[in-house]
Amino acid sequence: QVQLVESGGGLVQAGGSLRLSCVASRNIFSFNSMAWYRQAPGKQRELVAAIIPNGSRDYADSVKGRFTISRDNAKNTVFLQMNSLKPEDTAIYYCNLRYGSVWLRRGDDWGQGTQVTVSS
Repeated sequence: QVQLVESGGGLVQAGGSLRLSCVASRNIFSFNSMAWYRQAPGKQRELVAAIIPNGSRDYADSVKGRFTISRDNAKNTVFLQMNSLKPEDTAIYYCNLRYGSVWLRRGDDWGQGTQVTVSS
């Protein structure tokens, strides 16, 4: 069972930056897709950014031009660089990885994630 642990969240003022990390308990080279999601209070979890099997990046319209997803296979880590943060970016952020056609995290309980709070 591969474990994923997110970190890097915190409290930041609008316009600031944060870099989130998602460390996997084993090598991520064989995972063909990885993604960051977020869930704000009272809202459903939404996809923020993804690296898809052909290596290209995909972003939610609300974060395009501000967020960047990347991976470091040597560190078993997926990153989310978040710039020009807005109060509406406030949420718990989660990562997920896919091996073949199966995502590691499924269902409702994705663990603790990392809290991002942006003050106005």
